[in-house]
Amino acid sequence: MGGNSPCASCKLLRRRCAKDCIFAPYFPSDDPHRFAIVHKVFGASNISKMLQELPIHQRADAVNSLVYEANARVRDPVYGCVGAISYLQNQVAQLQMQLAVVQAEILCIQVQQEPMILPSQPPVAAMEAGMMDGPMDHKSGLGGFLHSNVLPSQYLSFSSSSNVTTHVESLKRESLSFLGHDMVS
Repeated sequence: MGGNSPCASCKLLRRRCAKDCIFAPYFPSDDPHRFAIVHKVFGASNISKMLQELPIHQRADAVNSLVYEANARVRDPVYGCVGAISYLQNQVAQLQMQLAVVQAEILCIQVQQEPMILPSQPPVAAMEAGMMDGPMDHKSGLGGFLHSNVLPSQYLSFSSSSNVTTHVESLKRESLSFLGHDMVS
């Protein structure tokens, strides 16, 4: 900054701001808190050394990172940014778990509204017996050979979301045993 006004670092350190001051481009005089917090955490000489070791085009990003880390260290002296990252990762994991529960509840509601109809005969036997009325469509599954065997009501009413997984697993086991498949536990 030269002769006009000293940069925030030179103001704080109470020294004359030289034309080639390494801090001047990154710590303007109108934002003294930015340098004060970085100085408090890292020290002026360490910041100066770090900036001198970097190419000029990377210094602004480095200063922004130092300011961010310094703010995080003031808020959480032990963990700093790592504490914030850890907190956010835990939040993401909790939200993913909540999403899985909601998706399971939606699946259960869909099953309640459109009950699963199980075949009375295997599809090949039904075709040979001439029991298929028409082509397979999306709604009716396998056409006319399906009859109205619906799932027992115990699978369609859930008192809480914690029971959803248990009921879904139970439904899978009974459906497979109904169809004649052996299931290995």
